[in-house]
Amino acid sequence: MQLIDVLTFMNSVETIKKAIKAELELFDTTLVSSLQTDNTLLKGVNEYVFMNMGKRLRPMIALLSAKIMGEVTDAAIHGAIALELLHTATLVHDDVVDDTLERRGAPSVNARWGNKVAVLSGDYMLAGALQQVARTRNIDIMEIISGIALEIADGELLQLTSTQDSKISEEQYFAIIRKKTAKLFAACCEVGACAVSASAAEREQLRLYGEYLGMCFQIKDDVFDYYQDLEIGKPTGNDLRDGKVTLPLIYALKNASDEMRKKIFTIINLRDFSGENIEMVTRFAIDNGGLKYAQECMELYKNKAIEALSGFADGEVKQAMIACAGYAVSRNK
Repeated sequence: MQLIDVLTFMNSVETIKKAIKAELELFDTTLVSSLQTDNTLLKGVNEYVFMNMGKRLRPMIALLSAKIMGEVTDAAIHGAIALELLHTATLVHDDVVDDTLERRGAPSVNARWGNKVAVLSGDYMLAGALQQVARTRNIDIMEIISGIALEIADGELLQLTSTQDSKISEEQYFAIIRKKTAKLFAACCEVGACAVSASAAEREQLRLYGEYLGMCFQIKDDVFDYYQDLEIGKPTGNDLRDGKVTLPLIYALKNASDEMRKKIFTIINLRDFSGENIEMVTRFAIDNGGLKYAQECMELYKNKAIEALSGFADGEVKQAMIACAGYAVSRNK
C-alpha cells in the first residue's frame, strides 16, 4: 500500500470513530459487563476473543445509523452488542467448521482450546446476544436480529454446498455473500434506525446502505486471497484450498478458453492444491482481469452505499458513514 493510501485509510477509521466516540466507549463498557462470568475458562476465552476483535465496524454502523437520526439510545447500544456477539459467535463456530487455526494473526479459539470449548464458547456468546436483544424492549429489533441469525446460517450452508460445485456462477456467488455478510451489515443499520424510531423510508435507506457496504466488504475479503503473503511472497490461496471459488476466479473462468477452464476445474475438483497449482490459478485470475473486475464491483457497491445516504443531512455522522464505504474498499486487512 502506498503512503498516501495508508494515510487515507487511517483518516477514514479515525473519522468514523470520532463521530461516535462517547457511544463507542459506552458500547465497550456495556459489552464487557454483558460477558461477566465466574467460569475461569469461559472468562479467559471471552477476554482473548474480544482482545483480538477487529475494528468493530458492524457495531459502529449500527451506532452511526442511530446517531444520524439523532441521539443514540440504550436500545441502540444493546442492539449493537447483540449483533457483535452474534457475529463473533458465528466466527468462532466457523473456525471449527473450517478447521481454521488462525484468525487476525492469532491462534483461533479452537486452535488454542480445542473444538469443544470453541463450540460451547460460541454458544455462550449467542445466548449473550439473545439477552441483549431482550434488553432493547423493541419488537422490531427482535425480529431483525432473529431473522439475520437465520440468514447467516443459511448463507454458510449455501457456501458449504457450493464448495462441492467448482462451476459456481456469478449470480450464485452474489447470493451467498448477500446472505452470509451483506444482510448482517444491513441488519446493523436497520437496528440502529429502529432504536430511534426512524420512519419506514429512512429505515429502508439505511438498510440499503448497510447491504451495499456489506457487499463491498465481502468482495474485498475475497480479493485478499489473491494478495501476496509478505512472508512467503505468494498469494495466500486460502479460499481456494477450502474449495471456495470467489468473484475474481469466477470472472476469469467466464472469459477463458475451454482448455484453460478444464484445467482449472480439474485442479479444483481433485483438490490438487500444491503451492505450484495455487500460484498458477491465482495468477490466471489476476492476468485474466478477475481482480480488476472485483475492484469495479466494489466501487459500484461503494457508490450505491453513498447514494443511499443522499436523503440524510450533511454533517460529521454522514461523513463518517461515507468514510465507512471508503474503508470497506481501501482496507489492507
